[in-house]
Amino acid sequence: MSKWIKYMLKEEIVKIKNNFEEELKKVNNVEMLFELEKKYLGRKSKFSDLLKNLKNISSEKRKTVGELANNTKKELLKKLQTKKQEIITTNFDWEREKIDITIPGKQQGVGHLNPISLVRSEIEDIFLRMGYEISDGPEIETEFYNFDALNIPQDHPARDMQDTFWLKEHIQKGDKKERLSMRSQTSAMQARYMQKHKPPFRIIAPGKCFRNEATDTTHEHTFYQFEALVVGDDINVGHLKFVAETFFSEFFAQKVKIRLRPSYFPFTEPGFEFDISCLVCGGKGCRACQGNGWLELGGAGMVNQNVFVSAGYPRNRYTGFAWGFGFERLAMMKYKIDDVRLFHGGDLRFIKQF
Repeated sequence: MSKWIKYMLKEEIVKIKNNFEEELKKVNNVEMLFELEKKYLGRKSKFSDLLKNLKNISSEKRKTVGELANNTKKELLKKLQTKKQEIITTNFDWEREKIDITIPGKQQGVGHLNPISLVRSEIEDIFLRMGYEISDGPEIETEFYNFDALNIPQDHPARDMQDTFWLKEHIQKGDKKERLSMRSQTSAMQARYMQKHKPPFRIIAPGKCFRNEATDTTHEHTFYQFEALVVGDDINVGHLKFVAETFFSEFFAQKVKIRLRPSYFPFTEPGFEFDISCLVCGGKGCRACQGNGWLELGGAGMVNQNVFVSAGYPRNRYTGFAWGFGFERLAMMKYKIDDVRLFHGGDLRFIKQF
């Protein structure tokens, strides 16, 4: 019986091949070729049914018939490919498709990166070379990370509607509901990072921030900052000043000096207003710096121990410094831009300059 099945299978393979070749001669387009392939080699074709019957013969005979079937299938596929090339070549409209390579081409428009993107990329490159990690966090923050973890009191003006975009939604934390707001500073990422990492570490956290305030040439309700945070043993103001001088000298491609003036921020102790030497006159005094040789940049300081406690660190175990500077401010200084609203205005004439 097995021998008879083997004979019948071989006969059927030959018959399928002969029928295929006869029908192939009548094919004159790609659609007909596709239907022919489906008919003879598709999942529901006679050829597929034939291969399923191989299980009914002995393993020795199955090898012989299987080899014949595979060779036949390869042969049919090769004939299909040859026929396809023949059809394409025959039906190709050479006159219509020819290309005159002497005709001047049309210049393709090239996109431009926003100066903020350029500044962000350069800042990240500099700090990566200095051995820093880049951290990230959500733009919608809880009241804890945006304020409480940063040692900002409940009655601080920053919590008022004039500064913060509060959302109507709340999140449930135990028995209490916690308010949500748009992130008002990248400092909100400090506690998030510290809760998951143990010192020593050094990071920057770039991102978008939002504040409910009127816009003018130097203020926007949506802006970008990058937070720098270094925590470890015996970190001091000298480290802050050295890192800042190294970064700004690299960023502005010239020697930059740093000046720290005492100031107050809830999340630093001590806190400083941060100035750099004027990039126009080099600190000698000019119209750009109003004659004093310095340009105000932002806030910085040593991390308040209450911030460490909020992150779960023992009080007075670690020290660290942090700062938060705006991308727009740096871009305005680097590219001599006089209106912060240009960055988000969507005017392509502005973007195409970079």
